[in-house]
Amino acid sequence: MSLLTSLARLRALDEGIAQPIATVRHCHLSARPMVFVPLKLSGEAAAPLAAVLGTDRDRPHLLVVTQPRNRDLRFAWAAELAGVLLPYVEGFLSDTETVERRNADPYERALDAPQLLVPNTAGIAFTRLLGRSTRFRRPDGPYPVPETVPLLGRWLTYFGERAAFPGSSLMLAATEELGRHWASGQSGLEDANLAALLGWITEGPADDAEDPLIWPPAGPATDPGFDAEVLAPAIESGSAERITEALRTQLEPTWRLMWQAVDLLAGLPEGASVAQRWEQDRGSFSGMAAQIAEGAPPQARRDGAVAAASRLARMERAQAAYEVQRAYDDPLVMAEYRLTGEAFAGEVVETDPAHAEGEGRSRKLRPLVVVKTDDPVRLAPGTALGTPQRRGQGAELVSAGDGLVTIKITKGMGRGRTPTPGAVPEVGERVCYSSLTDDFQGSATLPEAEATPWTHGGPPSAYVPTDDDAQEEWS
Repeated sequence: MSLLTSLARLRALDEGIAQPIATVRHCHLSARPMVFVPLKLSGEAAAPLAAVLGTDRDRPHLLVVTQPRNRDLRFAWAAELAGVLLPYVEGFLSDTETVERRNADPYERALDAPQLLVPNTAGIAFTRLLGRSTRFRRPDGPYPVPETVPLLGRWLTYFGERAAFPGSSLMLAATEELGRHWASGQSGLEDANLAALLGWITEGPADDAEDPLIWPPAGPATDPGFDAEVLAPAIESGSAERITEALRTQLEPTWRLMWQAVDLLAGLPEGASVAQRWEQDRGSFSGMAAQIAEGAPPQARRDGAVAAASRLARMERAQAAYEVQRAYDDPLVMAEYRLTGEAFAGEVVETDPAHAEGEGRSRKLRPLVVVKTDDPVRLAPGTALGTPQRRGQGAELVSAGDGLVTIKITKGMGRGRTPTPGAVPEVGERVCYSSLTDDFQGSATLPEAEATPWTHGGPPSAYVPTDDDAQEEWS
């Protein structure tokens, strides 16, 4: 937790209401998100009990497994889920655009993409497990399932994996996104309670926020008291209507809270870099759809050595880029780096736009800018710098001391002998510079999967579907 977030939590506790820790929204919010609130059977990892989902807050779809320990009813429930979710996902595949790529063939990218919203990170974990439990099933052979179930599993696995990708908005947990934008006066563990967190943001802490009779848990686990006193007797009675009504009482409050969270996030202006990250999401979604259309097998149970290393490298680069973009988009986020000395803001007091280095053909334009700042600067001379005011421009720290920082602009000034208008800050302008830049080193070259060395398990075996896949336990 950063110093500013800790301070915001203390202030929230003192004032009795959550404090904003962001000025813009750092995630994409779809105009038509699919809100998905799942419940699972207590004591099992991925055995579905019920779910409410939909894109219309006034018309939710309630799906219930009336006998949760009946295998056939579980997969019938999964087929019902597929009947709602798959048309939503596939509805984004008809409108595409052609994207040209350097040193690669152009490809078709969807103009928009689906977005799944779940209450909390546990909902993401359940979605991923539910995907694993269904994507290897087959409509023929032993333990046959409806045709749509394996396809549903592949998409659920994809959304669950994409949720772990830094900056992605294809699948979001409401508590996680609210916590990125507001600081409550309770602990991070308590922020996982959607009702309690929303209470802090909207009205301040409420005594009934953690009362399971008023605000049932947001899932996927249900309240033990409800399990023992309501659900178990309902299941024993064999009454489908009684079971359905009992589960409806657990899901409807969270359904309302989810749309309240959507409204709160929608009330924030979108950050400047969000659209770029959503483009990457659209490209990833289009790639997944193309793999399915081409008949590729389901995602492997575990990655091979090369695939795992490649995935880790992509995620590390995405995390670094996400941190830079959030800071550049949001002065409140950048303020955290100013406190640690990794960034500084101040007023330009002197400039030398014509300063150059070298002679003759090696002469390079390197304007100098002197900034007066009250921020602590803990950066060494020669540190590469970037600025939110002129994205894409590069600079270098020359010296810092006595509240004055001299920087040298190294790129983003144009190709002429003089800087392009506006490239060099003017005296009196307020600027911010940071060691956070998006000039990341490329990933190390990895071998082809077929060349995986024996020290890492050797080349992975190609996945071939077999009847044994259907024997994996649901839970």
